[in-house]
Amino acid sequence: MINEKPFDCLGGVTKAARKAKNLTREQLAQILDISPRHLSAIENEHQKPSYELLFRLIRELAIPADTIFYPEFGYERSEIEKLRLMLAQCDEKEVNAVAATLQSLLNNSGDNRC
Repeated sequence: MINEKPFDCLGGVTKAARKAKNLTREQLAQILDISPRHLSAIENEHQKPSYELLFRLIRELAIPADTIFYPEFGYERSEIEKLRLMLAQCDEKEVNAVAATLQSLLNNSGDNRC
């Protein structure tokens, strides 16, 4: 049985992702073209955004949609999840550099796999 409604976790997830990107509420509201008060209501008062705004929040903050739509799975900000969020902010050249670095690390680790 699902204990949480999908949007009940949206506020906390949004706030955590915003802070992880070092954005103030005012900065994110400006990016999304909404008022800081509207963003505050989403983060703190379980206000439900429109589909369009939800889409923009997920995209702008690189939030995995499963963390919102399947909260019963208890997603946490693991190190792998943090890496995914950082990679989502990289351009192709940066992703290639990270991939090459990781491949080199794996090639040199022998039996001690990551």
